[in-house]
Amino acid sequence: MSSLALSVLLSLVSAVAYAAGAIVQERVASGGDGRSYAPLRNSAWWAAVGLNGAGALLHVVALAYGPLSLVQPLGALTIVFALPMAALFVGRSAGRTAWRGAVMAAVGLAGLLALTGSSESHALGGADQLLLATATFGAVAALFLAGQGLGSQRPMMRSVVLATGAGVAFGMASVFTKTVAVEWTSGALEEGLPSLLVIAVFAAAGLLLSQAAYRGAGLTAPLATVTVVNPVVAAVVGLTLFGEHFRFGLLGTLLALAAGALAAAGLVLLTTQRLAAERGRQDGRTAEGRTSKGRTADGTDSGSTRRRPPGPRQGGRGPVVLPEGAGESEPPAAGSGRAERTRAGSPGVGRPASAAPGFRP
Repeated sequence: MSSLALSVLLSLVSAVAYAAGAIVQERVASGGDGRSYAPLRNSAWWAAVGLNGAGALLHVVALAYGPLSLVQPLGALTIVFALPMAALFVGRSAGRTAWRGAVMAAVGLAGLLALTGSSESHALGGADQLLLATATFGAVAALFLAGQGLGSQRPMMRSVVLATGAGVAFGMASVFTKTVAVEWTSGALEEGLPSLLVIAVFAAAGLLLSQAAYRGAGLTAPLATVTVVNPVVAAVVGLTLFGEHFRFGLLGTLLALAAGALAAAGLVLLTTQRLAAERGRQDGRTAEGRTSKGRTADGTDSGSTRRRPPGPRQGGRGPVVLPEGAGESEPPAAGSGRAERTRAGSPGVGRPASAAPGFRP
């Protein structure tokens, strides 16, 4: 088996492991009491941890044997695989929009796979690593300052800028991970130690920036931005610094760009649909909780007040709340001015409610 085929196989198994871990984590979170982020006594949670660890390890090995411009985009198959796996094992069906996004992402990634040429895996030199790390730190810092400059007046733009910084940080962490994996497979263990520090810094920066991106703008725009920017950055570095290439020259490169754009559009569509469905389920549970809180044990509305019985309404308004004893006025005395004006037919004065102007029976 060639190195390219092995890296593709490892990437697919890694995506399946990540998807299975995410499904198990979601089930554990929905079935728990929400008091603990790490339910250590739950065996299913430990199974999810093992699946995520296996997925991460397989991804690192795939980066050691395959091109970065292919392995990193294939990691997005986690979202695609989670769709049928959730429907099969959990019974959660997806809508047409989600399936359309999954098909678009799968076709785009298949196009990238067909167009990626084979190349020898090699690590970046010390000077290249220093230059790349410095440029990346500067770009991430600039994006952070730009997001902070937007403030709370433009939360959506601020969220996209910060999420772009997070995607750049995560993508560059994968670049240095490939360098470390190649050095370790070649036996140069000590040379990869400085890169481990860079990986930790980039991973932490990506985590903090993505968390800041969610503030005030929801999940849809930040998550979709990170999902697309991460593999794009890694692929660009792989093509420019690692000597990776696509088949068929310029035509193959243009076709690969089109396939990448199709995959990115599918991932955005799939991500936004899943988040919209989750938001709808949360709104339904919130509305149900409010309804149950507004009812008493006998099924009546709590805190109810005495209201006028159904009858004439003024100007189409709802029932009027009356205090105790209200609405029981004594009839006017015979011969009073009020009675005389009523008999005289003065409009709107002294008439019954149903006959006065602006009232409906």
